[in-house]
Amino acid sequence: MVNEHREPSNKLSGYEFYRRVLGAPRYVVAPMVDQSELAWRILCRRYGAQLCYSPMYHANLFATDLKYRKDALQTCPEDRPLIIQFCGNDPQQILEAALAAQDHCDAVDINLGCPQAIAKRGHYGSFLQDEWQLLTQIVSTLHEKLSVPVTCKIRIFEDREKTINYAKMLEAAGCQLLTVHGRTREQKGPLTGIADWSYIKDVRQHIKIPMFANGNILGLEDVHRCLEATGVDGVMTAEGNLHNPAIFQGISPPVWQMAHEYLEFVDLYPCPSSYIRGHLFKLFHHIMNIRSNAQLREQLATANQLTQFHGVVAKVQEKYAPYHTGAAAYEPEEMELNVSAGAAEELPMLQPWLCQPYIRASPESHRQKIAEKQREAIDPNRAKRQYFDHAGNEISRKRMKKLRRRQRRPNKTEAQLQLRHERHLEYCEQCANPLGSKCEFRLCRICCRDKCYAEDCDCPGHGILIKSRRAKAKQFEAHSRQDNNNDPLSLVPIANPATVDAPTIPERQNVS
Repeated sequence: MVNEHREPSNKLSGYEFYRRVLGAPRYVVAPMVDQSELAWRILCRRYGAQLCYSPMYHANLFATDLKYRKDALQTCPEDRPLIIQFCGNDPQQILEAALAAQDHCDAVDINLGCPQAIAKRGHYGSFLQDEWQLLTQIVSTLHEKLSVPVTCKIRIFEDREKTINYAKMLEAAGCQLLTVHGRTREQKGPLTGIADWSYIKDVRQHIKIPMFANGNILGLEDVHRCLEATGVDGVMTAEGNLHNPAIFQGISPPVWQMAHEYLEFVDLYPCPSSYIRGHLFKLFHHIMNIRSNAQLREQLATANQLTQFHGVVAKVQEKYAPYHTGAAAYEPEEMELNVSAGAAEELPMLQPWLCQPYIRASPESHRQKIAEKQREAIDPNRAKRQYFDHAGNEISRKRMKKLRRRQRRPNKTEAQLQLRHERHLEYCEQCANPLGSKCEFRLCRICCRDKCYAEDCDCPGHGILIKSRRAKAKQFEAHSRQDNNNDPLSLVPIANPATVDAPTIPERQNVS
């Protein structure tokens, strides 16, 4: 769907843009790298999402790589309203990418919140939050040049006043909608912790443009609590949405239902298998952590075709549907990984086959685990961990990891194994090396090269073209000789440069 083109001077801004173009959304799906692709966005819209963001795109690649841009701009008429997000640190580069995308979306967002190490290496996301002059230039450039509004997504500083001034600076530069994630740049991974909504509330009271809040959203009740506590216009969720795409309807459907519907959309709007695998692992998070489902987990990890993903989903449904319908009584199964004890007490756990939030362990418990490992490392009496292969022989940790990787590889069919065996039965006629499959002389590359040099011939299969190159060299030599014979200057003997005086130079030039 192509956006109606507007001149920069006529585009809507602020709350007029929020209401008339976006439709005053309250339930927002966050931009997620490799996760908020078209198929997932359409599924989320079916279950109550009112606004979706694209995955984060690199402005440089989007502006210069046509294939990257074509893959990124996958959308359809039902995929609106839509905001496309870019990352980068060059105002002109981001502008070029945004100009190429503006006719396919309702606004362009600048990622100023990514805290990952790759953002630090690329110098974008939250690692630009201290460069206010550069950010002012980026936002104002897009605000002045684009026909759609520019929006921003940020993280907070530990300094509350600095966070407020940061938001006001972006608003003054031309930002028309601001999303504030209530965590600092350092709160990530096992140190994520709780987002602080009070910062979001303070920012809301000091800026006049529409605002979304992000962080601590595990269910629909959290959405309503956040709206009331912060006064924002909408709530954005990422992880909560990945584990339950029906989060905005306040329901917890069976995981296979969501998986089947998602795969149906993937069939309509194809995406890489890594995206599909990532979504199914999120949906099946609790099921795949049950020890008896280890084989299912391996099948999902090695699946790379749509039929294989459908097969895994069908097996999950076959095992747990009788428990869901009440046809069989469910006995709790042994888990390999558990949520933190504190989190489990705060939130009642649903049955593992229902969509439900993933609850992270607290940063304090993570720090305790790190401290325990450090104490164990320096303990001279600690028990050394041992690894054994299938035959019971002790092996190194590195060897064990290699064996586990091999086990995760998809099993070869009999036909594939037979073909591989047959291919290795043919050898070079002059040595013990395997012959080249396309070699005209049935030789390996080394023997083929020697034969072509000795007998003046070509082998297109190996790309050895001795005869052709020698023929070209002879033609070039003959052509050069003929040109020299036709050149009058070539008939005049050239004196030794060391004996030529300056006055003799014009005489040579007048020979013709």
